[in-house]
Amino acid sequence: QVQLFESGGGLVQAGESLRLSCATSGFTFISSFMGWFRQAPGKERELVARIRWNTGSQYYADSVKGRFTISRENAKNTGYLQMNNMKPEDTAVYYCAAGRQLGTYDWWGQGTQVTVSS
Repeated sequence: QVQLFESGGGLVQAGESLRLSCATSGFTFISSFMGWFRQAPGKERELVARIRWNTGSQYYADSVKGRFTISRENAKNTGYLQMNNMKPEDTAVYYCAAGRQLGTYDWWGQGTQVTVSS
């Protein structure tokens, strides 16, 4: 059974940093993808960043490019999202997800709340 667990959310002020973690179990990441998504109240869920596990190839949404960094630690089957210079518009529930094909995410975490105050 594949499970994903996010942690690291919280309340920060604008300009500060947070690091989210996504621990996984029951999933082999070779040739797979991990994505970080977020959903703010009243808005659609959006892909924030994505990493291809075996190559480290990354994608970022324009809204976070240069501020967020996605990474993974193979030995721990854990992914991370480092968020720097955070803005109030980054406030959302953040989810990690995994899938075996680009653009398809079959497994999702429960989400972690991130709130950025101005």
